[in-house]
Amino acid sequence: MNKQFRLLDCTFRDGGYYNNWNFSNEVVNDYLKSMSKIAVDYVELGFRSFRTNDFQGPTWYTTESYLNRLSIPKNLIIGVMVNAFELISHPLGFSKTIKLMFKKANKSKVKLVRLACHFEEFNETTKICKILQKMGYFVTINLMQISEQTEEKIISVAKMAEKNSPNVLYFADSLGGMGPPQISNIIKTLRKNWHGALGIHAHNNLNNAVANSLMALDLGVTWLDSTITGMGRGPGNAQTEYLLIELQHTQKIKFNISPLLKLIQKYFEPMKKKYNWGTNPYYYLAGKYGIHPTYIQRMLVGNFDNEEILGTIDQLKHGEGRRYNVDLVRSDFQKPMKLIQGSWLPSKKIKNREVLLLASGPKANDYRQELEKYIKSKKPFVIALNTTVNINKELIDVFAACHPLRLIADANLYKSLTSPLVVPVSLLTYSLKKKFKNLKLLDFGVGIKENNFGFYKSGADVPRLYALAYALSIATSGKASKILLAGFDGFGSHDRRTKTVDELLALYSSCKEAKPILAVTPTSYSVDSTSIYAL
Repeated sequence: MNKQFRLLDCTFRDGGYYNNWNFSNEVVNDYLKSMSKIAVDYVELGFRSFRTNDFQGPTWYTTESYLNRLSIPKNLIIGVMVNAFELISHPLGFSKTIKLMFKKANKSKVKLVRLACHFEEFNETTKICKILQKMGYFVTINLMQISEQTEEKIISVAKMAEKNSPNVLYFADSLGGMGPPQISNIIKTLRKNWHGALGIHAHNNLNNAVANSLMALDLGVTWLDSTITGMGRGPGNAQTEYLLIELQHTQKIKFNISPLLKLIQKYFEPMKKKYNWGTNPYYYLAGKYGIHPTYIQRMLVGNFDNEEILGTIDQLKHGEGRRYNVDLVRSDFQKPMKLIQGSWLPSKKIKNREVLLLASGPKANDYRQELEKYIKSKKPFVIALNTTVNINKELIDVFAACHPLRLIADANLYKSLTSPLVVPVSLLTYSLKKKFKNLKLLDFGVGIKENNFGFYKSGADVPRLYALAYALSIATSGKASKILLAGFDGFGSHDRRTKTVDELLALYSSCKEAKPILAVTPTSYSVDSTSIYAL
């Protein structure tokens, strides 16, 4: 098919952010067959990486041995993406590292390599580009977060590109907030000095990805990215199927879309139901405020409620959210994290006392008078897991929180506390430390170990970075006599969030150091219970 532009589908590379790049060979082979029958020219099948600190599936590495097991149609050109920083920062230096990662192109199934880089990495990335080109590869450079750059920086990079000649210069709307005027300005700015091929990778926060891609094509961009059903990090990308339908009419290209629609029905509709990619009001706000979409993705899978997500967006929009910081995010996609011990010893306050954990379920408000009466008469050590608990704040010994994004969301509420806040100080960002400078912080450290609790004098390992797990650990490390739960209403027996908490409670109860747990207000969790009136 003789076209003046090129279509690159990067479904398994960008979509892997939802399933750790763990696609079955059956899906990949059917996908490749479908791509060969439509107007797609290039398939960026995945990343290529050395990183091994946690499990990733085959399209994270996209090794030669993996490619050799696939049925790759002859009319498709296979590409991979490399994060340039991984090569630049490698202790061997990028010249040697490239040779470890790639063989010469004539001995590889890969023919296209895309180097993703931030602006400050561009100069070194052009050197990597030249080495790969000498090895026979068609090399593109993907400029990330271009919307956040000054015109001077864009011009500077365009001049470097013109001097060093990558095969294609791509720009990515990484934060998904650009509309037609911004796209037009960026293309015009790049074209002042870059005269080679231009490509666009559009994100779909504002539902503009297809429209932005088509407008870029009208302005002379000749490489267009897309993914099937828009599957990709955060809100995803321009949808391959929609882009192709538009191009059929505007560019008069001819192909049979039926194989793609069958592929979507068989594989991608079920995956989308499971992972729920695509834009929504939160991604829309992130695009408007220049917040990295992965923060939204992690909060959505981490069961943050609406107010917490909106609160986090409100804090992140002031600049901290423009670059994704993995240390801020420990949600359902939790990674192991080494415990850094704190300085607070809970045993000095808790030893041999009952601990009452307070959550903000409506039932706590229903039984507020009885709870307050119990606290005054029995003097348990009271730990509140939310700033919105409906109990006299003077009766709360400490508030406890451990998830950095929840801390960001509630930062302004925490600033008004009179009771101390127990937090793992090592996880606080610089801006949070500034906001909390007048607040009494008790440093109880935390680490993450899969399916594991571990209790130490001034810190604990937890299986998930949940406030409940953290509070249970404080009570256990503090050598409490037993633990009472109030306001833990739950979400109903059929809600997956209830199942998650039940699993957490069961894992805790299986530990030899675990303390007896008793819910004293109505709950749907699988835990022993009584009535606050019976105590």
